[in-house]
Amino acid sequence: MKYATYSTNGETFYGAVTDDGMIPLNADFPQWPTLFDVVQADGLDALGQAATGQSATHTDFEFEMVLPNARRILCVGVNFPDRNAEYKDGSEQPKYMSLFPRFASGFTGHNRPLIRPPENETLDYEGEVAIVIGKTGRRISQADAYDHIAAITLCNEGTIRDWVRHAKFNVTQGKNWDNSGSIGPWLVPFKNASQLDDARIITRVNGEVRQDDVLSRMMHPIRREIEYISTFMTLQPGDIIVTGTPTGSGARLDPPQYLKPGDVIEVEVNGIGTLRNTVADEAV
Repeated sequence: MKYATYSTNGETFYGAVTDDGMIPLNADFPQWPTLFDVVQADGLDALGQAATGQSATHTDFEFEMVLPNARRILCVGVNFPDRNAEYKDGSEQPKYMSLFPRFASGFTGHNRPLIRPPENETLDYEGEVAIVIGKTGRRISQADAYDHIAAITLCNEGTIRDWVRHAKFNVTQGKNWDNSGSIGPWLVPFKNASQLDDARIITRVNGEVRQDDVLSRMMHPIRREIEYISTFMTLQPGDIIVTGTPTGSGARLDPPQYLKPGDVIEVEVNGIGTLRNTVADEAV
């Protein structure tokens, strides 16, 4: 079963996703006002039990960022071998992973537009798998890492490329424009290693494949990401780790091909689904 945050008639809900629409579940769990609270309470199985046998009652709705009140989102950069080579700086595979924070305000939901700001037009796409932590842990071993995952989802980690070059040692300002990226459409409960170990990321722009790779080729696998990050910070339920994007972003094409209004971007991963977004200019 899959779970999403969505809105209809001016109200926000969370619920189970079906082919016919949404089964709203938040009224059944007043102790958990949001899907974030469900994850914090290890309540995804309870949602599944409550949804069993029910029919969809919301058929006209809009997806929201799947955890719109997520408190901590950490992204892993340059995590595929070909992606490292794209920088053409002669560097070897890095010993340690690159990390940077993103904030929930920078993400929208499935089927919603990524927003291109008037200050700069270098909006780019990055298709990725995101994991949602479900169990608190510090100094987690790689052997135990998957035990700390509650769910998996998709991310289009949209970036204003020119703004990641404003300073020498960080990319934060290019990575956090309001509604420049997307996370969703839904959470898929994490049950076994094959959901990640066998996953393949495909990113399409207007139907053209731009990124195509498998998570097993990551320089820093997800088990290692959890181990490394939990060394310096206690991972908590509801934390999101965006795990890295393959080669093929628009900035690295010759010539670069940045996103523009009307484009359609699809991030597809087997076993999770497809995250789809359009592009629109910010109304100012």
